Amino acid sequence: MHASDSKVTLRLMTERDLPMLHEWLNRPHIVEWWGGEDERPTLDEVLRHYMPRVLSEASVTAYIAMLGDEPIGYAQSYVALRSGDGWWADETDPGVRGIDQSLADPAQLNKGLGTMLVRALTSMLFSDPTVTKIQTDPAPHNHRAIRCYEKAGFVQQKVVTTPDGPAVYMVQTREAFERSCSAT
Repeated sequence: MHASDSKVTLRLMTERDLPMLHEWLNRPHIVEWWGGEDERPTLDEVLRHYMPRVLSEASVTAYIAMLGDEPIGYAQSYVALRSGDGWWADETDPGVRGIDQSLADPAQLNKGLGTMLVRALTSMLFSDPTVTKIQTDPAPHNHRAIRCYEKAGFVQQKVVTTPDGPAVYMVQTREAFERSCSAT
């Protein structure tokens, strides 16, 4: 299936998805940006860390991105306020959500699917009237991700230091999202 054949949708991740997620998280194009070679997760680690119950306790919601009936990636959103472990300690707005995502198949990179995924996730999150802003934090040298976020309406704010190292802090506000929706 090609990007032009369908749109990217999101469904909640279930426990049945965890073996597939484990396999995805160990693919070289994902390992490069999610932890590196030394952090390749075992299946037991994925089961412990990504179990929907565990994620909900951390205010994280996990999704499987779908292109038609085909699972093509992973996405997650989280409440930035009090996310802990050194993340977003200065955040005071309970309406801010953070996002992360990845496409599973390296052959699907550079085809617009990442932008479609980010737009679907952003639209879904902003359907909740309490969400005020969505943020993300790609590595400064992850030019593909930065461009994807920009095409999806995110704006670079600054380089920040996170527990994972330097990151480009990018945001999309509700106002900018609504303006872009009314312009189309």
